Amino acid sequence: MMPSFISHDYCIPIAIWHEIRIILVEKYINTTDMQKGKIGVTTENIFPVIKQFLYSDHEIFLREIVSNAVDATQKIKTLAARGDFKGELGDLTVRVSVDKDNSIIKISDRGVGMTAEEIDKYINQIAFSGANDFLEKYKKDANAIIGHFGLGFYSAFMVSKQVDIITRSYKDGAQAMKWSCDGSPEFELVETEKDDRGTDIILHIDDDSKEFLEKSRIQSLLTKYCRFLPVPIAFGKKTEWKDGKEVDTAEDNIINDTTPIWTRKPSELKDEDYLKFYRALYPMADDPLFWIHLNVDYPFTLTGVLYFPKIRTNLDLQRNKIQLYCNQVFVTDNVENIVPDFLTLLHGVIDSPDIPLNVSRSYLQADSNVKKISTYITKKVSDRLQNIFKEDRKNFEGKWDDLKLFINYGMLSQPDFYDRAKDFALLKDVDGKYYTLDEYRTLIKDNQTDKDGNVVYLYANDKEKQYTYIANAKAKGYSVLLLDGQLDTAMVNLYEQKIEKTRFSRVDSDSIDRLIMSKDNENAAKSTAEEQNVADMFSSQIPKLPNVVFHVDIRAAGENAAPVVITQSEYMRRMKELSHIESGMQFYGQMPDEYAMILNSDHRLIKEIKDEAIKAVGDALAPVDADLKGLEARMAAIRQSQEKKKADEITDEDRKQRKDCEDEISKRREERKKILADFAAGNKPLHQLIDLALLENHLLSGEALAKFVTRSIDMIK
Repeated sequence: MMPSFISHDYCIPIAIWHEIRIILVEKYINTTDMQKGKIGVTTENIFPVIKQFLYSDHEIFLREIVSNAVDATQKIKTLAARGDFKGELGDLTVRVSVDKDNSIIKISDRGVGMTAEEIDKYINQIAFSGANDFLEKYKKDANAIIGHFGLGFYSAFMVSKQVDIITRSYKDGAQAMKWSCDGSPEFELVETEKDDRGTDIILHIDDDSKEFLEKSRIQSLLTKYCRFLPVPIAFGKKTEWKDGKEVDTAEDNIINDTTPIWTRKPSELKDEDYLKFYRALYPMADDPLFWIHLNVDYPFTLTGVLYFPKIRTNLDLQRNKIQLYCNQVFVTDNVENIVPDFLTLLHGVIDSPDIPLNVSRSYLQADSNVKKISTYITKKVSDRLQNIFKEDRKNFEGKWDDLKLFINYGMLSQPDFYDRAKDFALLKDVDGKYYTLDEYRTLIKDNQTDKDGNVVYLYANDKEKQYTYIANAKAKGYSVLLLDGQLDTAMVNLYEQKIEKTRFSRVDSDSIDRLIMSKDNENAAKSTAEEQNVADMFSSQIPKLPNVVFHVDIRAAGENAAPVVITQSEYMRRMKELSHIESGMQFYGQMPDEYAMILNSDHRLIKEIKDEAIKAVGDALAPVDADLKGLEARMAAIRQSQEKKKADEITDEDRKQRKDCEDEISKRREERKKILADFAAGNKPLHQLIDLALLENHLLSGEALAKFVTRSIDMIK
């Protein structure tokens, strides 16, 4: 195979190094009917090719050859428009055909063609481009020309054992020429016959590339890379069913749309045009929410249409939907280097000749224009959202649930987008009403400001599971947000950082009277010894749940409040949720879920359990409590005595005395816990209250749930 300036490990073939070393540029061997020579390779022209022209995928040969044919066709159109070509343009369709029997792929155009001298300059002298001279001469009119003719051509040798060029220049009296190369640096150039101007590229496909002789393979490649080229591309004929079989018609099978919507003026297009284009690009997708038509020519050239799809979950599954084109030639659908990360969730097309590409149009290179384009697209997206919000807020609110993930992702990942989006980002409450950040703060600040001056945003993330907590909060006159999105936990953290004197609390993170701490509820009364006994009894009977820890507390919450409430620490729960989306926080994900079981000492049922315990086990507890009181007094005296001594003055006897006292205290405490636990084990109301609280929080299952059902039936009897 001919050295093609490409290999998978990016090594330059030995034959090419040989040519570079001797800097061999041979003149043709002139005969009356044939010229022979070697393809010119010099150190001055080969390295730009090596640097820019490394192909990563063999299939792009077809894109390059067809693009070259389109270039040549665009040139003849420009020449005609300028009056430098007086002939008839005629049919300018580029034609691609496959001859499977003879292992040939043929690409034909009716463009400018080439003379023998131009073949020498643009084909034999590698790394020169015919478009450079052309663009210099017609730079004011050549903005639709790709301009890489003579370079991409060599990708043909990745799949071909021989390549022939049959070409005739548009110039008057031009002699048709045939150039042939069998994969070595040698070539042949002979005069030939060709009735019309233009170029035929004939690829003799190598044995290891037979896949490209399949019609379906070529059809798919043309659709992928050439779907929107500005010159008609014909691949065979359209077919129809006749007499039970598929037969060719006389009509060309044109595979491309030469004027896709991004090349047209928005004033020429209707909504249905945008939707039709979207459905063609993404046949299985739901219709988009809306779109942005990009069109800028300074300080860079950029056109395109970006669509806002309906996105709610699975961020990664929605990526790689923006297609990048260079003058209507498909380049890639991986645009992370072109647009900010969050904008890769959009769908659509971007087309720009100013995005720096290598000669094969395959890979992006670092360039200042990329950042400018990224900034421009971000601004256009935010401006479009802002306009929709201002002009039709009801419509914007109706689409918010579908837009929310996209906008939140942008605010989290792009600081400048946050600054733009904070004016149209919405918060939705549990009743389905929408507010801007400023509107909602104004709504709640008078009633939901704590003792430290923080405005407290209460929220739920599941209206059904947290119904009771929401109802309790609303009964107190509080507003509750619904934050049920994939990124809402991260957004809560962001808002607390960005908005001064702000705190977010989920409605089940504490009892309702302590969610928003005021001066009135700051100093809660301490529980009595009898009430603490109740807490110990409840603690002893909570079912053991995997990776779950309960802490029992008793508080006075009023006679009408629930007897038992389970809450979850706002901080730990939030950290565990963030551990699922932030790689550096997996530690929190391994920690157990922490819940607080809060007993309402004012409630009738809690009082009854307390009174029953005193009656049932008061006598058993009295001697234990008396011993404990004496032991604790003794321990206090020991500590006071030993605190006055230096460390080296404390004897082994002193240490033994202290340890013996500690052991006795622990023993008595275990005794009283057992007394309380034995009583609690048979107390049905206590178990019923525990299970009801667990059930309300979806924490009751298995054996514990079965026991609850059985007990409930027995209590009804």
